Amino acid sequence: MTTPHKSAALPLALAYAALIVYASLYPFADWRDQGIAPWSYLWAPWPKYWTGFDFGINVAGYVPLGFLMALAVLRTRPDAGGWQAILRAGLAGSAVSFAMETLQSYLPARIPSNVDLGLNALGAFAGAVLAAGLERAGAVAHWSRARSYWFVDDARGGLVLLALWPVALLFPAAVTFGLGQVFERLEAAIAEWLLDTPFLDWMPLREFELQPLVPAVELLCVMLGALVPCLLAFLVTRSVARRALLMPVILAVGVAASALSAALSWGPEHAWAWLSLPVQVGIAAAVVVGVLLLGAPRRLCAALLLVALVLHLSLLNQAPESAYFAQTLATWEQGRFIRFHGLVQWLGWLWPFAALGYVLVVLSRRVRQT
Repeated sequence: MTTPHKSAALPLALAYAALIVYASLYPFADWRDQGIAPWSYLWAPWPKYWTGFDFGINVAGYVPLGFLMALAVLRTRPDAGGWQAILRAGLAGSAVSFAMETLQSYLPARIPSNVDLGLNALGAFAGAVLAAGLERAGAVAHWSRARSYWFVDDARGGLVLLALWPVALLFPAAVTFGLGQVFERLEAAIAEWLLDTPFLDWMPLREFELQPLVPAVELLCVMLGALVPCLLAFLVTRSVARRALLMPVILAVGVAASALSAALSWGPEHAWAWLSLPVQVGIAAAVVVGVLLLGAPRRLCAALLLVALVLHLSLLNQAPESAYFAQTLATWEQGRFIRFHGLVQWLGWLWPFAALGYVLVVLSRRVRQT
């Protein structure tokens, strides 16, 4: 008897809700009581000035949340009807928006708005209606059958990570596919937290400055960064043939996400500026190694994924962020992408560590041969 697989909708909904919390409360600074009730924005006059972008982003930002929440209800509660899923998901999304707008009353840098609340709720209900409509049309059941055909029963965590990988790549990286470069920023943040305390002397001091990666090491980092999601897909895919079909799709999505990130940062004319010779050779090397590992057992894929993640993070965090890269980040952190900045920055930092935790869990239990 086959054990029913668990839906990935719930963890994806929780992950997306966490990203909304970060984006809504960023930069988490200067919290203060401004002397008014935190919910007073509910009956405040409507804003005099608004743009189509503000309208669209507030609706669109909550559509995925409503969609995933409704899908989670439909997949975990088979007895729940479409209207119940719409109502639960829409109200849950509205509650998240209400909490975020209310907390923004304590942040001088943010302005709570009843219009934003209404648009967010509209987006959550729209996403829930879309999920219920797809369920009624049989699209969700079709996806469940396709998932059972393509992926192993316990693939939920791996599929969530694979879905988040191209989103994480949208945040500009100093090295192509270089997710998880946190050492230098973490070191600076800890030093700032410990400033004017005796604990600052406890921090180990580096005797040398971090040096840029030489082309050979950059090539290796690119290869490992491209190979990691492929090995993750191998870990949750049922057969060699399906692995062979999935690998080029994953790499193509990664290349497209990197090109989109470059276009957003430097302009469309520079969308492929990152595709240097070491990057091209690194991607080609990842393809060759991936083809050689198409028939590898799941446990071997998990072990190789663990090694690739550790080696990639070790090499990547020995390199500094270049001055040009730091200038690029200013476009995101202070410019037109500030609303999007918090969503993808943390994904870019934490994705490889989440993958590391996932593969450790997989290796700690007996992997079923399928």
